[in-house]
Amino acid sequence: MKSKLKNTVKLFSVIGIFFYLNACSNLKEIDFDIPVDTTNKTIIKQVKQTYSLRDLGIFASNEFDGARLNDFQVKNDSTALLIINPENVPINNSAYYAFKTWSNTPKTVYYEFKYPKGYRHRYIPKLKINNNWSVIDSTSIIKKDSIVTIKLNLTKEPIIVAAQEVQSSTDVLNWYSNLSKNKKDIVTITSAGKSTLGRNLPVLDMGLGNKKEKEVVVLLTRQHPPEVTGFYAYQYFVETLLNDSELSNNFLSKYRVLAFPIMNPDGVDLGHWRHNAGGVDLNRDWSVYNQPEIKQTIKFINKELKKNNSKLILGLDFHSTWYDVFYTNDETVSTTLPKFNEDWFKALENNIPNYKVNEVPGKSTKPVSKGWFLYAHNATSITYEIGDKTPKDSIKLISKVSAEQMMNILFNK
Repeated sequence: MKSKLKNTVKLFSVIGIFFYLNACSNLKEIDFDIPVDTTNKTIIKQVKQTYSLRDLGIFASNEFDGARLNDFQVKNDSTALLIINPENVPINNSAYYAFKTWSNTPKTVYYEFKYPKGYRHRYIPKLKINNNWSVIDSTSIIKKDSIVTIKLNLTKEPIIVAAQEVQSSTDVLNWYSNLSKNKKDIVTITSAGKSTLGRNLPVLDMGLGNKKEKEVVVLLTRQHPPEVTGFYAYQYFVETLLNDSELSNNFLSKYRVLAFPIMNPDGVDLGHWRHNAGGVDLNRDWSVYNQPEIKQTIKFINKELKKNNSKLILGLDFHSTWYDVFYTNDETVSTTLPKFNEDWFKALENNIPNYKVNEVPGKSTKPVSKGWFLYAHNATSITYEIGDKTPKDSIKLISKVSAEQMMNILFNK
């Protein structure tokens, strides 16, 4: 009996070791030339409240998801100060803001943006009035050196003023829920896990037919909260993949797409400039996986690849920056799709009027997603950046053609 029990214990020990090693192999660390410390950093939490400036008869509130306003003060009898601070420092200069504002009686008021020393105004204000977004009129922006002031006409009806159109985790949920209606044969909504604060990390698993041995394309976005133009590109791109055209159906019969529509839901809803709730830039954690958002995403991808005997061939990570640009890896010859970049960019230029691709190739020295796709899976990978000021019509056209030409190239390879 003792011998039998001992053998059973040994068996379970071996099984346990096997599963432990298997789990570890799913999270193999990648050595980058320039490592980044992604252990948790303390953040300064934004106090949610409604501010009242009785002398001016105006109000401002940050009591909604995606808001950023740290204080609201009187400067003089016609001007209020908007105090905007980041979640922690050091941080890149992507000073994000979003707040509601209104007044007791109709009036014109000036709002001056005040950032910590060393940080400057980046985003042109967007206004949400009567549930519609628009860019503030240029005549309502006053610049003096590095100080930016805007002129607003207020009433009792609150308006939202934001660096970019607010797209909270709820907005993202509504988008992909509506998109996937009546498409159960094409897209399954699942989850990679939970964020630092317990928010869902959704995954759109797209494809037709059997998943076994299908090559996989991975799409990421919203690692950095304010990068909304990149998210819009992502939306149009995914919508094109699911538009039920002959091309999309052929493509999804041959390939599987794993799309992660909000990588940093905590940072998005907390109104962060760049980081997650752990105070870390998630696009610097694709090496040792200290942050749960990246760790669980990688576990999910690797598990699905192993379970279905599949290969990851392409990774696209959608972001925003000052201008449109595609960041690529220098190394392409030995990757899964050695000619993809060349063919894709040529196809974009041939199918978008007066369009010239801005490609910046380089070595992924920092632990970013583009490097992880390359070093962990030898996959072709691109950071797909849309400019802060790129018009929505242009974003839609570029993204639609990008998706169509990607499908064309991969289906015919």
